[in-house]
Amino acid sequence: QVQLVESGGGLVQAGGSLRLSCAASGRLFGINTMGWYRQAPGKQRELVATITSGGFTNYADSVKGRFTISRDNAKNTVYLQMNSLKPEDTSAYYCYVWVLRGYWGQGTQVTVSS
Repeated sequence: QVQLVESGGGLVQAGGSLRLSCAASGRLFGINTMGWYRQAPGKQRELVATITSGGFTNYADSVKGRFTISRDNAKNTVYLQMNSLKPEDTSAYYCYVWVLRGYWGQGTQVTVSS
């Protein structure tokens, strides 16, 4: 089994920054893609950003140039630096890890006030 512990969500004003972290533990042999998704009330969960074990990244168009995903392979931790936050970024953010199958974190709330 794989456990994911997220941290770093909160309330911030528009234009501000937050940094999310997600630490993976457990049976991590073969860990590959790590990433972040988000889901607002009444909406489908959507990709925010992913990063492979080799460092290749992929971003949703809505966050390109504002968010940066990174990972520390030694710590099995993925980060999401979010700058220039907008009210439409308000959502629950979920960590995702692929280790033979996909695992999800419990979610952390990000609220951006206008």
